[in-house]
Amino acid sequence: MKPITIQEALRWASSFLAERELEQPVADWLIRHYLQVNRTELLMRLQDPFEDQYFTQLKIDLERYASGVPVQHIIGYEEFFGRRFQVSEHVLIPRPETEELVVAVLDLKKQFFENEQVQLVDVGAGSGAISVTLALEDPSLHVQAIDISENALTVARGNAQSLHAKVSFLQGDLLEPLLAAKTKMDIVVSNPPYIPLSDAESLAIHVREHEPHLALFGGEDGLDLYRRFMSELPLCINEKGIVAFEVGVGQAEVVREMLAAIFPLAETEVKHDINGKERMVFAYGDMRVEK
Repeated sequence: MKPITIQEALRWASSFLAERELEQPVADWLIRHYLQVNRTELLMRLQDPFEDQYFTQLKIDLERYASGVPVQHIIGYEEFFGRRFQVSEHVLIPRPETEELVVAVLDLKKQFFENEQVQLVDVGAGSGAISVTLALEDPSLHVQAIDISENALTVARGNAQSLHAKVSFLQGDLLEPLLAAKTKMDIVVSNPPYIPLSDAESLAIHVREHEPHLALFGGEDGLDLYRRFMSELPLCINEKGIVAFEVGVGQAEVVREMLAAIFPLAETEVKHDINGKERMVFAYGDMRVEK
């Protein structure tokens, strides 16, 4: 029997996904993963035979995806800032919006610190997407990353090693490792858990049942971690510094007001992501706590 072509396999997979109202690009991601090709190479090979072993695996993986397993867990990685980060059920899958947080931090660092050696901490390291990317994009940054989960830190350390990034990892709850060491930072960046517990049932099954709740939920209103940050930040940041948060939809102004209350001399700002949503909050400049 003549093997099907890559194009025919893609068409079959797309129909499978369309019937179940699932994301169409998953078919493309899986087949590119099997063949280890980029999208351009895949398009050039559409008429090539698609081996039976791959077609069998495609059917298995699509059933897993349809049952709720994220495609990133099936293939084992996600792309972030043009790099491949390994992921597992122990870490949040990096989102494209978080790339915008990284860009904003790099821009603010240049504005306030130019070519100085800068101490930066990423709180809630997860896969290491933020800390590893910042360390690779700006070698003048001395990057530390904290996570409460040792399993998450294992994933993050593996990503730092495979991508040749110099990052120091610490296990602990929020800024506690810095408080214990009486260490201060120039930049604190975090994408903490911010989903309200009341939103749990409305989340997609891929998120709700396969990503770590520790990295998703921030209490009843989603703001618990930000409140805790406000008590710890003044003890951990230098007089000239930057605080950068990713926040959930509808939380930006509340978090900005929290930062403005703690750091009355600092500039505070809300930035929109590429979709026009208020997803980033910053405080920068004079981080002294009293006028």
